[in-house]
Amino acid sequence: MNTNKLEVGQSESTEVKITTDLTTNRTGNKGDDVLSTPSMLGLMEGACIHLTDSLLDDDVSTVGYAVDGLRHIGRTDLGETVQIKTALTEIDREKGRLTYEIEVSSNGRPIGKAVHKRAIISRG
Repeated sequence: MNTNKLEVGQSESTEVKITTDLTTNRTGNKGDDVLSTPSMLGLMEGACIHLTDSLLDDDVSTVGYAVDGLRHIGRTDLGETVQIKTALTEIDREKGRLTYEIEVSSNGRPIGKAVHKRAIISRG
């Protein structure tokens, strides 16, 4: 497994507009149209995948195995945009494990945070 293109400190930021399928109402139940915690976690994981999977060889991918300190601390309404900042904070090249810090915000307001861990696996 070649991890030479990965470096601690690599980071990126992405923006996502909150749509109905990301809210607590995605199942059709009445309630607030706000970003759900499972959807926020999915956006976080997707940002981690986007940050590093393209830097790995084609015969490997990553899978998540831990989410530590997940906090959903702010409301995000339908139609608002969130910014997801992801940074690679640790690389265990021997075990093929990656650690990321993730922050989610909306217009400078904190929405969520977590530490996510992924393992590099063979696609075959």
